[in-house]
Amino acid sequence: MSSQPFALACQGGLNKVSSQFELLRSPGEATKLTNFEVSTNGGYRRINGYTQFGDGTRPNSANAIKGLQVYADGLIAASGTNIYFSQDGDSWLQINKDSVSGSGDNYSTFTGRSTLARTSQDQASFAIYEGDTDYGELIITDRSSATKPLYFKMTGTGSALSSRTYFTKEITVDGSVYPKYCVIHDRHLVVGGAATAPNTIYYSGTDDIDDFTSTGSGSIKLDDQVVGLRSFRDDLIIFCKNSIYKLVNINSSSTIAVQPITQNIGCLDGDSIQEIGGQLLFLAPDGIRTVAGTARIGDVELGSLSRKIQPIVGDIADNIADYKISSAVIRSKSQYRLFYGSSGIATGVSEGIIGTFRITPEGAARFEWSETKGIQGSGGFTSGFDSTGTEKFYHGDYAGYIYNHDIGDEFNPAGTATNIDAEYETPSIDFGDLGVLKTLKYVKLSVKPEGSVQPSLKVVYDYDDSTIPQPAAYTLDAIPTPAIFGTGAFNAVTFGAAPNPMTRQAVEGSGNTAFLRLFSNDQNGPYTVNGIYIDYEPSGRN
Repeated sequence: MSSQPFALACQGGLNKVSSQFELLRSPGEATKLTNFEVSTNGGYRRINGYTQFGDGTRPNSANAIKGLQVYADGLIAASGTNIYFSQDGDSWLQINKDSVSGSGDNYSTFTGRSTLARTSQDQASFAIYEGDTDYGELIITDRSSATKPLYFKMTGTGSALSSRTYFTKEITVDGSVYPKYCVIHDRHLVVGGAATAPNTIYYSGTDDIDDFTSTGSGSIKLDDQVVGLRSFRDDLIIFCKNSIYKLVNINSSSTIAVQPITQNIGCLDGDSIQEIGGQLLFLAPDGIRTVAGTARIGDVELGSLSRKIQPIVGDIADNIADYKISSAVIRSKSQYRLFYGSSGIATGVSEGIIGTFRITPEGAARFEWSETKGIQGSGGFTSGFDSTGTEKFYHGDYAGYIYNHDIGDEFNPAGTATNIDAEYETPSIDFGDLGVLKTLKYVKLSVKPEGSVQPSLKVVYDYDDSTIPQPAAYTLDAIPTPAIFGTGAFNAVTFGAAPNPMTRQAVEGSGNTAFLRLFSNDQNGPYTVNGIYIDYEPSGRN
């Protein structure tokens, strides 16, 4: 019988819930997708690595990073019991200093101020009020039970820190109330989740974010424990342990009100909350959910996003007490990233998930998922735009190091170059007829390389049945980076190469079904797998 073709487009992302038979109809999805990300245009891209921020100097020796925030032309880091700022990662300015001048101190004066003790500092939250300052006014709260919100601002536009002025103080909310969460909403600072008042939110005066007694300030007590706050469209969304509310009309003393969104489900960790694609994502007991505003009646609806990776998010939910959760969005990639782990989990096996928001060729909007392995987060992940408008993404670890995330071709924990171990596995494919034996002849991969890459390919028959011969993995020929006219060095890249070259590999073996495993473990450049073509020869029915 003559050879037959089969082709699949790599799209749909990771699927950990559908049965083997259900997946026969979705060959473009993945049963494993580790250290790959779904591209918004389709295809699975091996992720970038991370490198040390600056020269690798730690803000506070070996103290774990408890929070990060892009600010001005640098980065704010919470580490140990202190807060630091750095432009380049080479040196760090401690900013939890007792300033005495409301107009700000010069560099030498500021560095000499006494320390504002944060003796029990835990995982930090940040909020920036744009105001009329050069870089905005920064508010920092943390999960401890005895730390006041920290107010910090920096002014001056010179490149040297010595050309700027600084001001820091602690904010008194209400006596011994020490809130854990903070957000700027409609010209107010809103805080909540204090150990002594876990059900209460407090809001500052209008355009007066450091004063909780001035005009426009107040407090509201809820029926549930506050675990996170986010400003979303015109409302303040209040995430609680078992429910979700919205605060409306914060600037009207006569109509301000708290309205329930749902009293059937809550948020497991406020550090999972992020806005992306016009949606507000959070980790619920049953997975990643969204709070989405509807134009129809201005109401709020709940929707689940992570059904296809439920075993993963279910494990996170079951072990939430043991995990530090951190999340961030990469807007240039339409990605939501969530990392989970603890100090007892080694960097090499630390895990996370990536959700890419994309519009399918059929016009459907959805999140498609993958996993990460080898990225350790201690609760410090952040993304944002610096003063030049460049998107930055950072993470910190339990050893106190900070990294430029999503950059380079290797993982670099503590300055040690480490391979990126990536794996993509297709579902089992029956080629349209489960009852017919097939002999595979060759596989073609549509791969877009971003450097010279050389992944390996393995063909596995009949659900990895040990009673039939299973061929060894094939090392593919190196896939060269396509040259751009006028930029390719002679004999270094392939001039005129297709932007998405097809890599052909002859294969062996037979079975009723087969799945493909593409993997690499190296420090080569990323590559995107867009599609797979298989030539096979059917034989008799068995």
